[in-house]
Amino acid sequence: MKPRRPPTPTSLDLDRQHGLTVRWSDGRVSIYPVAYLRRMSPSAETRQQREQQAANPLAVLKSAPVSAAELRADSAELVGNYAVRIRFSDGHDTGLYAWDYLRQIDPTRPEGPHGSASPHGGSPAEAQGASGDDGQGTKPPNA
Repeated sequence: MKPRRPPTPTSLDLDRQHGLTVRWSDGRVSIYPVAYLRRMSPSAETRQQREQQAANPLAVLKSAPVSAAELRADSAELVGNYAVRIRFSDGHDTGLYAWDYLRQIDPTRPEGPHGSASPHGGSPAEAQGASGDDGQGTKPPNA
């Protein structure tokens, strides 16, 4: 019996104000709000900040130069057949969001990312925001 391949995106749609919608090969649709993607960036710097916050919830962390309400995803680019890089309006662009990482942090999973409550402070439906497309939809190559 062949090992089962993990799901891969069949389409990516970036709404610069609201977030990234990923349609997966297994039929799941995941919606990632912009501020959540920025906070969950897999970059070393952001990962370290999350670890510091988890170790000491009262730690004073570097403040963001842009408020969550002003934060935008300026662009997204495919990286090979395995990830997407998102450039944010605060200048951050060093995290590569691999497909397996996006599945792991999916805020629209019934049990929430990492089995916790929804990270964006609302229901997954609230994370969807407006469905307007500003031309940044990207279709990944078939893996």
